[in-house]
Amino acid sequence: MNYKTRNLVRKHKKSVLLNDKEIAVFNQYCNKYKVKNKSRLIRESLFSSIMGTFEDDYPTLFDKRVLAGLERY
Repeated sequence: MNYKTRNLVRKHKKSVLLNDKEIAVFNQYCNKYKVKNKSRLIRESLFSSIMGTFEDDYPTLFDKRVLAGLERY
């Protein structure tokens, strides 16, 4: 295993608790769309959301109001 691959090994565990309705919806989704890897689905969904937030919060040179004013022209 090389250095790059070694850093990508998943060794940090996080747990999530779901209520009855949440797990029912999750299982229904997985059954409907034939999801084989539920961990992957959760991981990809989570990080899609996180990366979207990071992109929205990315610092810019100008304030959002100034940028909105510039977009009119």
